[in-house]
Amino acid sequence: MAEVEVKDSGKGGKKGQQKKMKIHVDFTPMVDMNMLLITFFMFCTTLSKPQTMEISMPTNDKVTEEEQNKVKESEAITILLGDNDRVFYYLGQPKYEDYTSLVESSYGADGLRALLLERNKTVVNKVKDLKERKKRKEIDEVTFDSLVTEAKKTKGSPVVMIKAKLADENGKNGASYRNLIDALDEMIICDIGRYAIVDITEGDLFLIENYEKKGALSDQIDTALKN
Repeated sequence: MAEVEVKDSGKGGKKGQQKKMKIHVDFTPMVDMNMLLITFFMFCTTLSKPQTMEISMPTNDKVTEEEQNKVKESEAITILLGDNDRVFYYLGQPKYEDYTSLVESSYGADGLRALLLERNKTVVNKVKDLKERKKRKEIDEVTFDSLVTEAKKTKGSPVVMIKAKLADENGKNGASYRNLIDALDEMIICDIGRYAIVDITEGDLFLIENYEKKGALSDQIDTALKN
């Protein structure tokens, strides 16, 4: 606020003589407002920072066919993201002749999450224990992160491959970006340590189509499709 002080000599000065005025401007409210604005913009900047997500992509290391099959049979879960927010999965290697080997699921808690939590319960329990230790301040943040990383490497934990159906030439059908994000969210929630986004194959599309037709295409399986 601005304050005006008028000085009067009290001696009854000459008529028409201008009185002296001293003006004092209080900048305190302005400083307070500036601090509020600075705090507000700092907060908004923090919120606008992009969030990163670690995604395990396929390795370039050569793996024998026997090792690949062993992993697929015992640990692999393949998730297929289809049209209209539909999601499917199969365990191990695909069984093209058996349409019931493909299971339709959902993005809800009783869908993919229930499956992944069950298949990854050993790791989930380890991470849960580590969170309790961190809560009791038995371990610090750095140690916690390191131990969680090691826990996710537990032998026998699932390897998840996420395959999204692409839109057609008209830009219609296919999985949405939201579907992919939802699937990746489940990897984080369920403490999946090994997962990758992989291109969908003709065999995967056949599985979906055969499932929708209740196995009507099983008799038309081409030998090349199995390979």
